[in-house]
Amino acid sequence: MVDLEASPVIAAVRTKEDFDFAVDSPVKIIFLLQSNILTLKEMVEHAHEKHKNIFVHIDFTEGIEKDRVGIEYVARCGADGIISTRANVIKLAKECNLITIQRFFIVDSHSIDTAIESIKSSKPDMIEIMPGILTRVISVFKSKVKVPVITGGLIEMKSDIIDALKAGAAAISTTKKELWLE
Repeated sequence: MVDLEASPVIAAVRTKEDFDFAVDSPVKIIFLLQSNILTLKEMVEHAHEKHKNIFVHIDFTEGIEKDRVGIEYVARCGADGIISTRANVIKLAKECNLITIQRFFIVDSHSIDTAIESIKSSKPDMIEIMPGILTRVISVFKSKVKVPVITGGLIEMKSDIIDALKAGAAAISTTKKELWLE
């Protein structure tokens, strides 16, 4: 398992340029939000050379199916884990011994209840709730599920990080490069 407490800011990267910045930054965890079958192994190896944990958002990885073979491919590339919104993908990734992060978009009280039921069924190692500025929702999840809560989305300022951590988030993910340096 990764040490979120030692590295509460996670670099969420979409571009090659952002990835290159992240591997040279102080962050210890990278969420690879967009990648493809041709570059995945090289990016994972480069992250590991720089002593970073790397999680692949498999829902947005081009050329890789979201089935057992696709997930096994991600595992063979050396990824530390996957991120997905899909419960079936989380279950398959756990069978492949990957660390799993299930991502949820919270838009109303019903989505909280639905997410909690999904967590109980898929049993991810961690969850990510979005948007990350909903500090009240962080404490609801902390009280109802016993997995680390990562929050992301709309994290724009250092105060957003502080507020999320105070509310009980184990870590935050952000695309804001300047926050990776904090």
